[in-house]
Parts: sequence; structure tokens; C-alpha cells
Amino acid sequence: MKDIPGKVAFITGGGSGIGLGIAGVFVNAGMKVVLADLRQDHLDSALAEFRERGQSRSVHAIRLDVTDRAAMAAAADETERVFGKLHVLVNNAGVGIQGPFTGITYADWDFGLAVNLGGVVNGLQTFLPHIRAHGEGGHVVNTASLAALVPMPAQFVIYVAAKAAVIAISETIRGELKQENIGVSVLCPGPIRTNIYEVSRNRPAKFGVGDAFREAEEAGATRVPFPSMMEPADVGALVLNAVRNDELYIITHGEWRPMAEARHAAIIAAMPEKLDPALVAMLAGRPGGSAHKG
Repeated sequence: MKDIPGKVAFITGGGSGIGLGIAGVFVNAGMKVVLADLRQDHLDSALAEFRERGQSRSVHAIRLDVTDRAAMAAAADETERVFGKLHVLVNNAGVGIQGPFTGITYADWDFGLAVNLGGVVNGLQTFLPHIRAHGEGGHVVNTASLAALVPMPAQFVIYVAAKAAVIAISETIRGELKQENIGVSVLCPGPIRTNIYEVSRNRPAKFGVGDAFREAEEAGATRVPFPSMMEPADVGALVLNAVRNDELYIITHGEWRPMAEARHAAIIAAMPEKLDPALVAMLAGRPGGSAHKG
């Protein structure tokens, strides 16, 4: 999507962190942006930043729980009332849920999957019809994680399960949406300066929490200030570039490369070498068969 100025973007988790970094870059590029976030304090702080820059007319804030489908539909309608046609959807809202695997409960699974995976599903189901309706094309960005590309400790199982699904969804829908002039990118960040680990403050009351995960959330995650930790605005620049150039993968760090290479090498090594030519031809000719190309 080369023609960026004047386009409208909707960003979940847009009040802070990566979402706000993307929003700032989008606005600087001439876009109008709706910031959707669960926390009003994040929205208030974000709006104050844009006011200080003289960009308040380019942003609009909506308090939103991405697990609430009715609220998502209302947010889509509000976006069009305020700014008009929507072109870019950024499914970015997420929670860094983790805790001891031996203490995991259904409540923990329900919460983590509802936000990190369900929020993306709800965004696609709600907003894609609005992008399709005007026929001008657009772009979808789904936030996953580098953690979903490599084996991780069991304490991250809920987070990784959801983020791995987000990558697979993005890869799978890209080919078909390309036929409608709608691009798809999946953002896989490493260490970024965000508040994703403030899980207890971002857990809606409707979701319960197991005792083991409650203890982990109240204690907070250990955050190591890696020298390579990126600023959200730098991630936003990568996202804008991917939208402009229709890039599928947006990767922030290369430190995961050895683990990713080892994982994929093990997968390839486990595949039988005897092939059915008919099945190979069918897979090669599948819709979106070249979807992974930049």
C-alpha cells in the first residue's frame, strides 16, 4: 500500500508500547489513527502526547476490550463515523501471560487465548468487511512474537500457543486477501520497551485466574534491560515499511536465528524423502502457494 497519506488505521493495544509506537509513525506519515486500548490511563497519556505534538486531530481514542465482540463492532462503526473509510487494521493488543505449568488452570488458558488469539480473530472478523466494502484495498498487521518461532520453556505455553496461531493465520490468509488488494504482515518482536508484562492490570474481571498464575502476575516478570531492547517507535518504522512494501514477516531481532534454524532443520530432517508427485503438484499449485514471498 504505497499511498499512505490520508489513510485510516485502527490499532488495538494502541495506547502504549508497540501499538503507540506504530501509531506515532503512522501519524507522522500522514495517516489518521484510532487508538483502541483496554486501559483509559494509557489512552489519556497517548492523547496528551499527540496534543503536545500538535497532532490531536489525527488521532481518536476508544476504550476497548478486544475479547468483547459487540464492543469491537461498535468501535468499527465509530471509526468510520470519525475518520471515514478504514484501510489498515493492526491487531496488536496482547498480554505477556506466563506462570508455572504445573499450576495452570482453564481460567488462565481462557484469558490468554481470548486476548492474544481471540483478539486477532475478532479484529479480522469485525474489520475486514469494512476494508472490503470500499474496494480500495488495505493492509492487516497481526502482532505475534519471536517466541512463537522457537521452542520455549513451559511457563510460556499459553502465550506461545496463541502467538504461533497468529503467525499461522497470517500466513494462511495472505494469499487470498492479496487477490482483494489487501496485504497481510505478521510482526514478531523480541525485547521491546513495553508494559506487556503488567498482566494483572490488563486482565478483565470476567476472566478468572489460577492461584499459581495470580502469584506470578502479582510478583511481576523479571525484566532484563538488554542493550538490544528496541524503542516502540523503531518497531513502528518497521511496520510502516512492511505496509508500504507488502512484506509478510516483520522481525525485530536476529538473536533467535540459531534456534529457528535448528528447529526448522529438525523438521526438514524428519520428513520422508519419498514423494508423491501428484501431491507435490497439488501443494505447489494451492491458492496462495507463493504467499511467503516478500
